[in-house]
Amino acid sequence: MGVRVLLLSLLILLGACRGESMKPLPYLSETPVRSFKAPEALLEPGKDYYARIRTTKGDILLDLLEKEAPNTVNSFVFLGLHRFFEGVEWHRVIPGFVAQTGDPTGTGRGGPGYTFGLEIAPGLAFDREGMVGMARTQDPNSNGSQFFITLAPTPHLTGQYTLFAKVVEGMEVVRRLTPTEGPGAGGERDKILSVEILVKE
Repeated sequence: MGVRVLLLSLLILLGACRGESMKPLPYLSETPVRSFKAPEALLEPGKDYYARIRTTKGDILLDLLEKEAPNTVNSFVFLGLHRFFEGVEWHRVIPGFVAQTGDPTGTGRGGPGYTFGLEIAPGLAFDREGMVGMARTQDPNSNGSQFFITLAPTPHLTGQYTLFAKVVEGMEVVRRLTPTEGPGAGGERDKILSVEILVKE
């Protein structure tokens, strides 16, 4: 009997680690909204935010770094809750470098209608695969909706791009995304099916 209780406890603990005990936030729109003047302030103090990105290749779970990059995480949460990312392609996937998405036009030039500044937190670095950063133009204050997930350590990006999340599950899904450059490029682009924002208090 004691062994069964122990196994049940372990299963519950593993479920919590996989994000199964997290509470999804309700969407703020029934259909995707793709243009805004500015994001509303939505983050609540003391809450730990995650995002589950459902793609055509599977699910990716992100731990959002709301303490280190509050403005960026708030914008991502705002866009996610308005279904901004639904149907958006992974328009730039370079094996050994990054997988990038977040542009509704699929051209690499689109955004949400607003931009905001760079957030650099001491101690955070693009030092391994699975680090999530904001894409931008040459203007450091041009963050919008495009983001990338590293497919390898990319230390030259540290201090140059806002790092706002880490992949905690589904890195194998990121690796399977169809390349747009290099070996294997030319196939049908993968898409984001939905982004679900989760909260662990």
